Amino acid sequence: MEVLLVLLIVALLNGAIAYINDLLTGIVPMTLYAEQYMTTVSGSNIAATLFNILFGFGVSLIVLKFLKKGFETYILWSDGDADEEPLSLLTNFFKALAVAVCFPTLYKWMADIVEDMTSQLLTAIGVTTNYGWQAWVNGISTMGLVTAIFGLIFIICYFMLYFQFLMRGLEIFILRVGVPLACVGLLDNDKGVFKAYLNKFFQSMLAVVVQIVLSKLGVGLMLNMHVFWGLACMMLAIRTPRFLQDFLITTGGGGGGVINNVYHSVRLIGMAQKLTK
Repeated sequence: MEVLLVLLIVALLNGAIAYINDLLTGIVPMTLYAEQYMTTVSGSNIAATLFNILFGFGVSLIVLKFLKKGFETYILWSDGDADEEPLSLLTNFFKALAVAVCFPTLYKWMADIVEDMTSQLLTAIGVTTNYGWQAWVNGISTMGLVTAIFGLIFIICYFMLYFQFLMRGLEIFILRVGVPLACVGLLDNDKGVFKAYLNKFFQSMLAVVVQIVLSKLGVGLMLNMHVFWGLACMMLAIRTPRFLQDFLITTGGGGGGVINNVYHSVRLIGMAQKLTK
């Protein structure tokens, strides 16, 4: 019975290696520029088309919000501080426009940095892309049922991670095209939604770097028959986005200021109560 299960698992692994050999090849560019790997019937550039649409909409919102804030602050005196220099609002207005216009260029620079850093990290840990999957399957077939089961779990995690990379690419793609809308928050002194948006953006980019390094390290360890270490690396790679959320906390604009104000208010009340006793 055990022999039959091992043979079944080995057959599954042999069928899987036909697909997994090249899955992680070029995964970083595919994640950072997902639109280049998705074609439409017309063959048009999805990213450029969507960005142009949202750019026009975002600039319109920036102009409308600028006029609204200026009117309510300096004419109606119903919003903001009327004693504040109009130059501050004007500076925020041009800052929002500049970020919206320059973001495609800034993103290209950042993507180049991420690709170069990932390449250097993989070189530093000695991970190669020339994997001998067939030799690994042959080795698994001689090491018993338990090792074969762990090998099958590893392959399942491998496919899960690949689909996670595809979803990460779509997430970054959506964040990229939505930047002009997020730039509306730059008109506020606390940067509004733009601060949380940018934090989410950097979190997604960092997740790509950590996941690709862990996945390639896990593959290298697994193919050298370090079964448990390889599986641990692959499972941690899958959990990387949740792991990063523990210290890359995204908060809405002004949320920290509200918490700090409440905290200081409570302290002042406590100090006043001590003085009156």
